Amino acid sequence: MSQTTTKQQHAVLLQQRKRKPNLVMRFLKQWDIQLMVWPGILLIFIFAYMPMYGVLIAFMDYNIFTKGDIWANPWVGWKHFEMFFNAPEFYTVMRNTIIISFLKFFIGFPAPIILALMLNEIRHMIFKRVVQTITYLPHFLSWVIVAGLTSSLLATENGSINMLLSSVGAISEPINFLSIPKYFWSILITANVWKEIGFGSIVYLAAIAGVDQHMYEAADIDGATKFKQIYLITLPTIMPVVVIFMILQIGSLLSAGFEDILLLAANPVLRPVSDVIDTYVYRVGVSNYRYSYATAVGLFKAIISIGLLTIANYIARRSGNSLW
Repeated sequence: MSQTTTKQQHAVLLQQRKRKPNLVMRFLKQWDIQLMVWPGILLIFIFAYMPMYGVLIAFMDYNIFTKGDIWANPWVGWKHFEMFFNAPEFYTVMRNTIIISFLKFFIGFPAPIILALMLNEIRHMIFKRVVQTITYLPHFLSWVIVAGLTSSLLATENGSINMLLSSVGAISEPINFLSIPKYFWSILITANVWKEIGFGSIVYLAAIAGVDQHMYEAADIDGATKFKQIYLITLPTIMPVVVIFMILQIGSLLSAGFEDILLLAANPVLRPVSDVIDTYVYRVGVSNYRYSYATAVGLFKAIISIGLLTIANYIARRSGNSLW
């Protein structure tokens, strides 16, 4: 009896193998989809993976005049990492990076979710479209334009903010906001939220659109208010999307910003509160031709980011939502 069962199982496996198309056949059947995927994979391989051998210069005294022969440079081990850890700016740079990153995370991350929830409750479609368009547009402006607008608004002469504060009697003389360190973090976070809140809400609006409307009708019959419907139905339903984006945001916590900080903190007076890892690498490493030092600092940041991403994904996986 057991031999007969084994033979039947073997015959079934043979039939499944015959029916299963090989890799070439699967590719030919999906050629249209593959044509859309492979250019992106090729670009990622060329621009993200091929240059990765360049991290080796973090362990060398790299000389730009070696004409591209990276192996002609002497190995120095952990020298550049130790230089960064012992640099007088290390504490300031890490403090600013962590504080600005956490401010962007705790303020900038929930802002698109709140906007999406608010837009979802608007029933007047024309007004809703107008609000969506107004909030989306800043994303497509470069940071050069946004920094220019911010500087104009905060200018001491004819700046809208100073004129408004003077008109209501809040100040007696104009304040140069972009030259006072205590105002910089507030200005930076506000500019970031204003620029990205609308575009970031698109994904959450799409997730909310997929919520079963019968759940809202049942909750309405049971007497649930709008706030209870949002808390008990909308948020739990879109939570997988929120968790995925939260994991990605945590993985980039040390990326406190580059363009926004570089343009808004043009005044050297703001350096004690604006200098983060990215701007420090650009200012000390790239501008001063210390490529090995800049690579070492960038590699340190990348390793910490991978660790944060892994930890965040592990914690999220315990709740049933994760990247891998």
